Amino acid sequence: MIVTIDGPSGVGKSTATRELAARFGFEYLNTGSMYRAVALAMHRLGVPTSDERAVGAALAGVRVEVPLGKVLLNGADVSGLIRTPEVSRGASEVAVHRAVRLLLVASQRAAAVGRDIVCDGRDQGSFVFPLAECKFFLVADARVRAERRAAELARDGATVSVEDIHRDQETRDHRDTQRDLGPMRPAPDAVVVDTTTLTTAEVVERLENIVLAVRSCKRRRSPERLPS
Repeated sequence: MIVTIDGPSGVGKSTATRELAARFGFEYLNTGSMYRAVALAMHRLGVPTSDERAVGAALAGVRVEVPLGKVLLNGADVSGLIRTPEVSRGASEVAVHRAVRLLLVASQRAAAVGRDIVCDGRDQGSFVFPLAECKFFLVADARVRAERRAAELARDGATVSVEDIHRDQETRDHRDTQRDLGPMRPAPDAVVVDTTTLTTAEVVERLENIVLAVRSCKRRRSPERLPS
């Protein structure tokens, strides 16, 4: 079974995805971390993340893997290096490049083959897994999203103003909704959940109840196996 959770930054999708996966014993795929890893690779190579041709040419030397909740860049764990504002901005820029999206979408689809998985991102339900059994799209007030992101960065030891984060989020949201391949938007059959006034536990409970209902319906529709 594939469950997708999409939405912009600050809506709580990464936390909700991890907790929902844990409740069902599913695997967790954080696709945003894959784009962040590509951005980090470009920064290290001195390649401007906005230069589509240069980024595409540099991809041959980039390998991104996400085993067991880690993020590996060419075999090295970079999980703690990809949450900075600079990498976030770079991730948004590389994410609009067709070569990057095609490369990582192929990796995401391959990772889901034969597995029960919960994945988060910005186009999982609408583009990467259009046939996923359960799709969610999380939204929240823009100011609340910026405050959440600032608090997250503060826990990691970084200090960034809410206003700066708000501006960065607006820029990224516009870029992601306007890109040609896999723009950020709810899939037609996605359940939209506003997390502005909800706790993480409340969000996860809502998602869990819907997944349980879908699984129950799916089991009832499955034909009974006849004894051999």
